[in-house]
Amino acid sequence: QVQLVESGGGLVQPGGSLRLSCAASGSISRINAMGWYRQAPGKQRELVAVSPSSGSTQYADFVKGRFTISRDSAKNTVYLQMNSLQVEDTAVYFCNLVGRERAWSSVREWWGQGTQVTVSS
Repeated sequence: QVQLVESGGGLVQPGGSLRLSCAASGSISRINAMGWYRQAPGKQRELVAVSPSSGSTQYADFVKGRFTISRDSAKNTVYLQMNSLQVEDTAVYFCNLVGRERAWSSVREWWGQGTQVTVSS
């Protein structure tokens, strides 16, 4: 069973920074991609950034130049460095993993429990 554990959320003032971490544990044969999504109150969950195992990272337009996604493949961990945070970035941030539990398993995705990021003065 794959589990994703997020950390690093919290309260920060506008213009501040936070770093989110997400560690994957359990049986994982292959990781296709790890990424971050967010969901603000009353809104749908949206992509923030994704780091494929092969290919280029992708960012939502609203975070380009402010957020950076990175991965430590040896630790099955993905990070999201968030700088120049704005009030509009307030949301629950979810870690996402796409991959296979076994070599013969179907590709599926897993979600973390979410971590709250609040940007407020």
